[in-house]
Amino acid sequence: MENHESDDTFKKEHILDIINRKINQLPEAERNLLEHGSTYIGLNAALCGLIANSLFRRVLNVTQARIAAGLPMAVIPFLTADISYKSVVSLPLNTGDLHCETCTTIRGGLVGLVFGGLYPVFLAIPVNGGLAARYSSALLPERGNILTYWIRISQPIFRKMLFPILLQTGFSAYLSSRQYKLLIKALQLPEPGLKIQ
Repeated sequence: MENHESDDTFKKEHILDIINRKINQLPEAERNLLEHGSTYIGLNAALCGLIANSLFRRVLNVTQARIAAGLPMAVIPFLTADISYKSVVSLPLNTGDLHCETCTTIRGGLVGLVFGGLYPVFLAIPVNGGLAARYSSALLPERGNILTYWIRISQPIFRKMLFPILLQTGFSAYLSSRQYKLLIKALQLPEPGLKIQ
């Protein structure tokens, strides 16, 4: 049993080594897109977070603590989207565990939708709700009406955020498809040091 596991580990490391060698042969711009694509998704998620934060601040009349609210609304969505994209798209692609362009595109689009678009908007609700309660900038509901209040407040903001959310989803799907094609291109390159006749 242990021998079989060590064989699998050896094969996995060998595949990873081959893929890394092939990727290193790509031009720098293409290599950067493969290696840092998740950062672009994270930056877009941070932008969505800042936009959602601004919209909720306006609706709730919150004028204080701009940096205290803005910083987590940029950093947390950035980290969440970046790590999610790396673990769901980039890592499986670079280890040879993801071999279907459609699957890669769908995974990328879903990460963009959930972690890059929807999550920052949902995160803005408690951040700005807490500030509104702390600074008494808006008339908040009684205990029984909390859910209906936040649904009513959030609906126009979600309508305004529809375009950034769809843009993030489309961009993530496009990026993952592009990364898949670049990886296929890299794998078709000859091994370094081999001369083609």
